[in-house]
Amino acid sequence: GMSAVKTNLSLGQSVTSVAIDAGTAIANLLTEMKAKSVQGSQSGLDSDSYTALNQEFTSLRAQLTTIVETAEFNGTNLVNGSASATSVLTTVEGSTISVAAQKMDATTLAISSQVLNTSAGAATALTAIDSAITSVSDKLAALGSVAKRIEVQSDFTTKLTDILRAGVGTLVDADLAEESAKLQSLQIKQQLGVQALSIANSGPQAILSLFG
Repeated sequence: GMSAVKTNLSLGQSVTSVAIDAGTAIANLLTEMKAKSVQGSQSGLDSDSYTALNQEFTSLRAQLTTIVETAEFNGTNLVNGSASATSVLTTVEGSTISVAAQKMDATTLAISSQVLNTSAGAATALTAIDSAITSVSDKLAALGSVAKRIEVQSDFTTKLTDILRAGVGTLVDADLAEESAKLQSLQIKQQLGVQALSIANSGPQAILSLFG
């Protein structure tokens, strides 16, 4: 049972680690998207500049989407648009740690329709990106918190398993020592019995020899 719990905790750690790594990468992409939005919000840019900025902005958003969709471990994705909460088994009795979904897809972050085709559009995108950065930061904090809980529980379970193994080993050793002592006692009794029987059997022969 403890082995099953350890395995489940290990899987939980991996799932949250993948989500945290994805969230960190998304935060970095949003920072780059913000820089493009700041550039686009400046006045005096020509249409070619807006086209180039918008292409870069769109490319960064597509990369964000790829990260979101591939941030999966063992069939669980905590950051895509259809993510749902999962739970991590922590005890043999069935207690669990709940891991909430932290959706970070472009639609959830409200940046899926932003474009940098004009100064006004870039300013609108900048506002949306700032909100998205704050949201991702909060989601990463939540993931970090639950990851720490799982880590602490995993360390405790490992130590508890070691203690249980040591305790069982001590009991087994004690039982073996006791059974060994019992076996030696029975062997001695058996030997004494054989010797007594041998002496008893030799008695009549000794008496008969007196009449010889």
